[in-house]
Amino acid sequence: MTTLILLGTVCLQNPAQAADVEVDVELVLAVDVSRSMTERELEIQRRGYAAALSSEPVIKAIVSGLHGKVAITYVEWAGQFSQRTIVPWTLIENEQQAFAFAAKLTAKFNSSLRRTSLSGALDHAAGLFQGNGFSSLRRVIDVSGDGPNNDGRPVLQAREEAISQGIVINGLPLMTNEGLGTQFHLVDLDDYYRHCVIGGPGSFVIPVLEWAQFPQAVRQKLVLELAGLAPAQRYLPQPVAFSGATEDGYDCMIGEKIWGRMRLYWSLP
Repeated sequence: MTTLILLGTVCLQNPAQAADVEVDVELVLAVDVSRSMTERELEIQRRGYAAALSSEPVIKAIVSGLHGKVAITYVEWAGQFSQRTIVPWTLIENEQQAFAFAAKLTAKFNSSLRRTSLSGALDHAAGLFQGNGFSSLRRVIDVSGDGPNNDGRPVLQAREEAISQGIVINGLPLMTNEGLGTQFHLVDLDDYYRHCVIGGPGSFVIPVLEWAQFPQAVRQKLVLELAGLAPAQRYLPQPVAFSGATEDGYDCMIGEKIWGRMRLYWSLP
């Protein structure tokens, strides 16, 4: 009798563990809202994700999986400690739920935040998988941004830590060069993402060169991620030491160096 009571007590103390819902993928949409983004760009991003999530190809990708359901959360990020959850973890297994998620994205538009910390975004996103009520064989961080890391710890460290937890990181570099902070824009931002940000099996980058491409790029990226597919061309980064550069010499500290030069310029009389 005592043994049965103890077993019952253990079960009651761990309801979350028993309640985890199996899904095909757990996906964090981590979207840049740093100060370099204009209000127009912020709205384009929200509406682009909303349109993609409620599109026929994306819904088909969701329901065609082994379980026919996915878990998604939408987070906006800027500086090292500047992240806000716009839509919390949500189960999507039909068209109605996809439309409801999309509606929450466009219900209210928030203002931009300061600085750009890709490392902070990755650290925050990686932590969101813990105790989220879902379980899957694929955990993915989908990160977008218009500039390199210039705040927080080096992005290579955050990337390697996330990959070591079995998380895949895909990138959507925004190479539109619109708005404030153009001094931080990189001509080769897509290469920066390939070398310094993405990682894990099948990881990929889809660059956006102009905002007219954004809705299609998001739709393509979501279909690949939710269906567990990989694009024809992808870049798989090799493990690196935390020296600030990859094995082929790409400087992943370029954003921090630009910020340092700008601070020196601002301090001059």
